[in-house]
Amino acid sequence: MEIRKVQITGGSSFVITLPKEWAEKQQVKKNDPLGLVAQPDGTLLVTTDLSETPAQRAKTFDVTAIDDPTFLFRLLIGSYIAGYTSISITSKNRLPASIRMVVRDFTQMTIGPEVVEETDTSILLKDLLNPAEMPFENTIKRMYVIVKNMYMDALTVLETGNAGLANDVIARDNDVDRLHWLVARQTNIILKNASLARKMGMAPSVVVNTYIISRIIERIGDHAVRYVEQAGKIRKDDLGPERLEAVRKAAAQSRAIFDRSIVSYFKADIKESHANIEQVEVLERLCQDITSHSTALDPEVAVPLRYIAESIRRAGEYAGDISENVINMLVEDRI
Repeated sequence: MEIRKVQITGGSSFVITLPKEWAEKQQVKKNDPLGLVAQPDGTLLVTTDLSETPAQRAKTFDVTAIDDPTFLFRLLIGSYIAGYTSISITSKNRLPASIRMVVRDFTQMTIGPEVVEETDTSILLKDLLNPAEMPFENTIKRMYVIVKNMYMDALTVLETGNAGLANDVIARDNDVDRLHWLVARQTNIILKNASLARKMGMAPSVVVNTYIISRIIERIGDHAVRYVEQAGKIRKDDLGPERLEAVRKAAAQSRAIFDRSIVSYFKADIKESHANIEQVEVLERLCQDITSHSTALDPEVAVPLRYIAESIRRAGEYAGDISENVINMLVEDRI
């Protein structure tokens, strides 16, 4: 760290010199404008970038030697989350149909990237979404609504055995994934562009906490899928009214914890978050009762029922984690 003394000129202006090595590296010359951005932690960012727009970053994949479509898909998702705005897929030979299918699946599973150029040996993807146009709050609300309805419909599948509804619940998990990937992408872009963070009115610490909450909601969605997959293996008559009511009660408790965690997040309510975490123990007891009473059932019913109880419990515990993150986010300002 270089230490430099502040000077006062004209009786009111505070002046500090810039390190010569930094100025030369950034090619700063006399009378060049520089941007000054005050950070939430009190530090001051000096930048030559005055545009306040994300940097355009390009990534190229030569798929000549890539024969695993799944590997390419993961590379594309990784590039998307990393914040690349332009992705090229090239090959020395004609692109096979499997590669083109991966690209199509990628554009359908993500928000923003579109194919803008295509030849026999190359495909160019461009991100057409401005990160500032998708506020984090809207994305979190949408994820919450989707996942909550997934759990409600999973219970309906257990009660009715509706296979079509079960498949729809599983398909909706893709929507949750694509929204979580969007949050992850925006997080990376904002952390690399302090000006964009200021434009969106979010401190980097808040951005990171929002990403963590998005990740937790995505995991709750994964458990909704496991729940509905196991529910499809059980007929309503195999459970009986008492056990089915026990599942309803545990599911309602888990959903209530999820609801309160999101409400306390948007209201920035630290006390409500604490009270919500205390409800997790109640849920754990309800789920333990379901597991204990399943021993009297045949294995083909008992095993999926235990998995359902486990998913309901884990969903509530993850919702409790959301409340913990709300406390962590607010404790510095409120206590």
